[in-house]
Amino acid sequence: MAVERRTLRNYSMLGERGAFFTSLTERAKDIENLALLTADLGVLSGLSRFMREYPDKFYNIGIAEQNMIGIAAGMTKTGLNVFATTYANFITMRSFEQIRMNLGYMKFPVKIVGSGAGLVMSMSGNSHYSFEDISIMRAIPNLTIVAPADAFEAVKVLDAAINFDAPMYIRLTGKLNTPMVYKDDYDFKIGKAVVLREGTDVAIFSVGTLTANALKAASLLESNGISAAVINMHTIKPLDTEILDKYFSAVKIVVTVEEHSTIGGLGGAVAEYKADKKSAPPQIFIGLPDMYGKAAEYEFLLDRYGLTAEKICAKIIQNLRG
Repeated sequence: MAVERRTLRNYSMLGERGAFFTSLTERAKDIENLALLTADLGVLSGLSRFMREYPDKFYNIGIAEQNMIGIAAGMTKTGLNVFATTYANFITMRSFEQIRMNLGYMKFPVKIVGSGAGLVMSMSGNSHYSFEDISIMRAIPNLTIVAPADAFEAVKVLDAAINFDAPMYIRLTGKLNTPMVYKDDYDFKIGKAVVLREGTDVAIFSVGTLTANALKAASLLESNGISAAVINMHTIKPLDTEILDKYFSAVKIVVTVEEHSTIGGLGGAVAEYKADKKSAPPQIFIGLPDMYGKAAEYEFLLDRYGLTAEKICAKIIQNLRG
């Protein structure tokens, strides 16, 4: 299906959160059993239009994230197609036990949408940063975890999630004017990674909006005589192990790039799978360190923690030639 370039630009301007919920609003008229829940963050989550146009499908549970997950699970039991959303740190950390029992254990197919994941909450500080959420959610059986690479892919994730009959955590990163990773339509499948660029020396596995930086880093590496593949691992659980096996046998070094702690995130998932392989290349973990930093502007934080294209490139060169 062709997608107009103007549509892609509009999604980019809205960012992942805006594109996701604008698209959900547009699709709501065709989803008779839809229910959208939030924990007192309707306006801040970009749900104003949804609230106005579909008040009978919108539920503000208040500042009660744990209750929201319980209510969402009960609603799915009655046959509703439920999305529950708030900031990523609140929905995963405050509600862990409820997600574990009602979604993981009971397998109720609630779609949890965590917005503002990573460091994008910037000046709000550590209370609002979410760099532990993937590792926390990965530990829950039966929970699928997806993190789109750009705003267009956020819409693709939405379309897949609408008909997905299992619990899911959708992790939205980045801010407004998200860089476009995709310029054309493509086949999105949960659990199936997307090769964005081929390469023979390095395989960069990325997740979330840092995928744009990974692509830029690959171009910088090429100018330094290093051939780098870039693979969008939009689904962290279940991992696309077929694509991992392909590149484990083809490259000199594996790199994971994520706006998440290097403990337990994409890097940890890849390393766990790689651990029992008799022959696999070494791995570079590029992500957030095991520490709490200070509040700062988003771009400053990405640079400080080595998540810009230039610093990703430099770290790979250092490891290859060091």
